[in-house]
Amino acid sequence: MSENTQGAFMEEELVSQPDVWQRAIEQAASEQMLPADGQRIAVIGCGTSWFMAQSYAAARESAGKGVTDAFAASEAFLNSNSPERQYDAVVAITRSGTTTEVLEILAGLKGIVPTVAIIGDTASPIVHLADAVIGLPYADERSVVQTRFATSALVYLLASLGIDLKQAVEDARDAVSGPVAQELLDAEQFTFLGTGWTVGLAHEAGLKMREAVQGWTESYPAMEYRHGPISIAAPGRVTWLFGAQPEGLDKDMAATGALYLHTDKHPLAELARVHKVTLERARVRGLNPDLPRNLTRSVILDPSA
Repeated sequence: MSENTQGAFMEEELVSQPDVWQRAIEQAASEQMLPADGQRIAVIGCGTSWFMAQSYAAARESAGKGVTDAFAASEAFLNSNSPERQYDAVVAITRSGTTTEVLEILAGLKGIVPTVAIIGDTASPIVHLADAVIGLPYADERSVVQTRFATSALVYLLASLGIDLKQAVEDARDAVSGPVAQELLDAEQFTFLGTGWTVGLAHEAGLKMREAVQGWTESYPAMEYRHGPISIAAPGRVTWLFGAQPEGLDKDMAATGALYLHTDKHPLAELARVHKVTLERARVRGLNPDLPRNLTRSVILDPSA
């Protein structure tokens, strides 16, 4: 543990990710809780959980397991009159199990569409609304800023698709323990990119940096980056790609003078590395990512307010 106690919870939680991922992989192998292959499903969440839903949806469809749509819970078009919005099952991702928008959707679907909740807090109200509950209490967190619950939920979901994540676990051990380069601590701006299932990782990386560092951070599908957003790339700024690189992007980035990061490490391990960079950037700015400005662990809306 670092001598800097700001973000102590976040540090403990992000460093534990490789071991917690391994536990999630083993749990996924021992359970059959998710909708069956071929079923048409929707995956919902808010904030970080929404981005994990995006990654799972893309990975499930790519694996040929069935139509899979991801929605922000506040904007989910479920159980409508449109045939395209009729789902065989709905999967909800929520660390706290108390997020208002998610609870409202599950309550509305009760007895109509089978639902599965992936949660960290197994004593939360959601256990009475979902038809099946996948509990990851060992991945739950005290920090407001999510790290290990989000990645562990996604690891569980990807492992359930038969995806081998051994390399992700091994790469993450270095990612969460290695030093952070000074140019990353000093950088003015970050843009995160992804392709396929890693687009959700890019959005999550951007959210982490905004939450914990209050920094100027953007995220895009990698192929979209050259359609305008690349104009902000410049010396002192960072563009970080998860997953496969679109042809010629490295050459285009070289011309901008920005720091371009793209490694052969597993994309999930690269996200864990972003968590580490985020923590250290927050610390050098005197910020505490365990208690970020304007945020709480769960968004619970008061209808009478």
